[in-house]
Amino acid sequence: MSLSSEKKPTLLLVDDDAIIADSLEYVLSEEYQVERASDRRSSFALIDRMDDSPTLALVDLGLPPNTHRPDEGLAVIRKISQMHPTTRVLVLSGQDNKQHVFQAKEDGAVDFISKPCDIAEIKVRLKKQIVAGGGDDSGHDDIEGIIGSSEAIELLRQQIRQIADSPYPVLIEGESGSGKEVTARNLHRCSSRKQDPFLTLNCAAFNGELLESQLFGHVKGSFTGATETKKGFFEEAGSGTLLLDEVADLPLDLQAKLLRVLEDGEYYRLGETQPRHSSARVLAATNKDIFAAIENHQFREDLYHRLSVLTVRVPSLDERDGDKQELLLYYMQQVAEERATFKLDDEALRLWNDYTFPGNVRELRNIIIRLSAKYPGQTIKPEVLKREMSGHQRHNGATTGSNWLSDALRDSEFQLDRLLKSVEREAIDHAMRSCSGNVSKAAEMLGINRTTLYGRIDRLDGKE
Repeated sequence: MSLSSEKKPTLLLVDDDAIIADSLEYVLSEEYQVERASDRRSSFALIDRMDDSPTLALVDLGLPPNTHRPDEGLAVIRKISQMHPTTRVLVLSGQDNKQHVFQAKEDGAVDFISKPCDIAEIKVRLKKQIVAGGGDDSGHDDIEGIIGSSEAIELLRQQIRQIADSPYPVLIEGESGSGKEVTARNLHRCSSRKQDPFLTLNCAAFNGELLESQLFGHVKGSFTGATETKKGFFEEAGSGTLLLDEVADLPLDLQAKLLRVLEDGEYYRLGETQPRHSSARVLAATNKDIFAAIENHQFREDLYHRLSVLTVRVPSLDERDGDKQELLLYYMQQVAEERATFKLDDEALRLWNDYTFPGNVRELRNIIIRLSAKYPGQTIKPEVLKREMSGHQRHNGATTGSNWLSDALRDSEFQLDRLLKSVEREAIDHAMRSCSGNVSKAAEMLGINRTTLYGRIDRLDGKE
């Protein structure tokens, strides 16, 4: 029994059945401070006047005036998620078909309990969420690498916390460089699978049999060059998480095979007739318009619906008011651990905050790396910053080029390798922006093949 001097966790109970609600309040009030509502209107009023977020909420879907549909209960879940994002919402409802379960979890519920349910089971499920919530309302969980305090980025963190432990696929959408892979890693890190592997496969990096082999594995001799049996990513991921990056580039024949894995977990190694089963959670990321791909018959609509049971959109940097300066300070501190960095004068800082950063966080970080390499310890003027932002400073004539190079060479900490990496990174970023994120076209523009481009990006990002 909990001591009377201890503050009990608050439980918001929303159910129109007085007998059920009375029984639940009687049984649960020993451990929780129970606050009750019976419909959408009364629950909204209760939520709006709560100063502190309730620890838990137990919500029925079938609320008046139409108790045979889930709409009212789903509206309550969305309201709680909006007003009190740290509250862990559980659904207690007889409307437990798969579609309603999916929708409730997409709207913010963390668990779904079907009626009728034994009270002991309800107690266990509530306790589990207390433990999962960590017993506090800080809302930070294990989220790492998502920097900023804008409303858009706080919403992203909230979505990650809400759906991290769901078993369903998640489609992560967003512009190139906005942080889709970081989002995927945090979905894994905040889940109960965090001790299992997290693997990323770029679907645009391979073609045909090679991509199928990467996904599903192959047996020795199944195709030319298959000199030994190899596990695929689904097998290597085990019960962990598999991110399929640039999923819109997946060939149509493999889309059908991926759909089968998502539907029943079944797949085959290349050259093998024995089915295997995957228990990995699938995340998918894309910066392309999948609806356009569907209309052009380049992407299966049924696969899209399977992948997008839950959807997260990573905001572009231009949508994140105030985060540009916060990210500036964050990456400057990282650079400062290795060498002297720079600072922006007031006018340059205004330019920084007004710039749209079409390459998003990746472009922002690269500009900081270049400025630190060229102008350590110096105060940056707007004209210098404009050159870095335009990406054209090396094409504005020999005088301009020789000036910045002369300055860089006079720096006692100058390193040719660092400068070459900066140039390489800038060329890749410019090509990717010019080609709207199309890797094949960017590789052609750079005069290299697509696999080489991926290898260089991984090397620059420190993945090799």
